[in-house]
Amino acid sequence: MTQPGTAPPRPRRAAGCLQSIVVLAVILGLGYGASKIFGDDSSKSSSNSSSSSSASDGKGGSWEIGDCGGPDPENKPDGYRAFDCDESGATFKALKIEDASFLPNAIQCPAGTDLIIQVSRVFGSGDDKKSGGIPTNTVCGRNLTGDHPGDAGAGGGQLVEGDCISATAKEIACASAGAADFKVLGLVKEKTECPAATTEPMQLMMAMGRPYDVICGGKV
Repeated sequence: MTQPGTAPPRPRRAAGCLQSIVVLAVILGLGYGASKIFGDDSSKSSSNSSSSSSASDGKGGSWEIGDCGGPDPENKPDGYRAFDCDESGATFKALKIEDASFLPNAIQCPAGTDLIIQVSRVFGSGDDKKSGGIPTNTVCGRNLTGDHPGDAGAGGGQLVEGDCISATAKEIACASAGAADFKVLGLVKEKTECPAATTEPMQLMMAMGRPYDVICGGKV
């Protein structure tokens, strides 16, 4: 019983300490749409949307080109983890490693990138690793299968030179492009920087972090 004039005893904390866990989270999926004229949809994904789901990657936060990963069966539907490239669970290989960014538009992966994955560090355990964390770097991943929507002209991934777009700057597969569509000849800051073959320079609204403001469109 507490004596008069004394504070009640403080509750005891559970034993143990929080450990640092590295997690992977998909931030941009396949079918990444191009920006619209005078608009900016470039930070939106299509059917494979952004997700905060994540999983331990087992690499201590250090990723290198050539490392592999795949979906984490214990953290569905959008959790990913590291795998050896010869393991059955591996579905992608790191094509390039970029710095992390809180601005989706600032992440620009090279042509051939099929998915973009953010590596984050969180502090906690168990379900705590699903709550996000501090971004450490970004993995530009390429599928290990023959399905590569991120290849230039294939109609998916980030917008890159060689892709095709509609008159409203929506990315389409070059194989289905028609006379009213365009090929991306450049992604620049000013219209004056577009190559001579440009017939449709498309000015975009300002977007924080995006390295280009104009899509240089030419005849397909």
